[in-house]
Amino acid sequence: MKNIGLILFDIDGVIRNVEHSYRLSLKKTVYKFSGWEPSYMDIDNAKNEGIWNNDWDLSLEFIKRIKKKGNLNIEIPTREEIVKCFEKFYFGADPNKDSKFWSGFIRNEELLVDKKFFDLLKNNGIIWGFVSGAESASAKFVLEKRLGLKSPPLISMGDAPDKPNPKGFISLSKKLLGDKLGSSNIPIGYVGDTIADVNTVVNAKKEIPSQKFISIGIAPPHLHSKSRLNERHSYEKNLKDAGADLILNSIYDLKSINLALF
Repeated sequence: MKNIGLILFDIDGVIRNVEHSYRLSLKKTVYKFSGWEPSYMDIDNAKNEGIWNNDWDLSLEFIKRIKKKGNLNIEIPTREEIVKCFEKFYFGADPNKDSKFWSGFIRNEELLVDKKFFDLLKNNGIIWGFVSGAESASAKFVLEKRLGLKSPPLISMGDAPDKPNPKGFISLSKKLLGDKLGSSNIPIGYVGDTIADVNTVVNAKKEIPSQKFISIGIAPPHLHSKSRLNERHSYEKNLKDAGADLILNSIYDLKSINLALF
């Protein structure tokens, strides 16, 4: 089938639920150094600032904020101390070792899609890949070992500047479609659950205005329960206001998407 579009995916909150892994690691890391634990709403609100794509940096920022707000006599840890603590919670072992040795919160992650989803996209003429701020070990674990994708196209932490810098998004797009992006190329969408993800596409549009880029937003899975419908609608409005071209109710809505309509 003729290729009709390229869709790149964020991983956390889109491909897997990280409420009880990355976000829990963030909460526990902040508590360890400050004695205060941010709520999931605190994290959502911070993410809506559009600059906290890296959970290590957000952990450190929370500690600085609570110290200032509460005038607390606590010592601000170094970033290296934050990373070490966070990784212990998240992986439970050396991330460079075989995943069979991992015992941390990463074991809690629920998959939000299956391999058949990507097979269907391909059969519908959609090329796909992943642009994530997650560590390479974590990203490859979920994509290759858990989803069973073979050598999936991936930009992960350290491969490019952090989002919302569009460099990683653009470079993977060029790799998959050819070096020259522009009006003659098929539409390129990016699916993400944060304002930083939306801003990544907004920045890509500024850099290559002739290329059709589409920001596709989706609320993170912890907001999809009926009891949190109002919070979800507010979150989705923030994504839309930031520049999202489309808001998904479910990731599976992409099975029948027509990127040419956006």
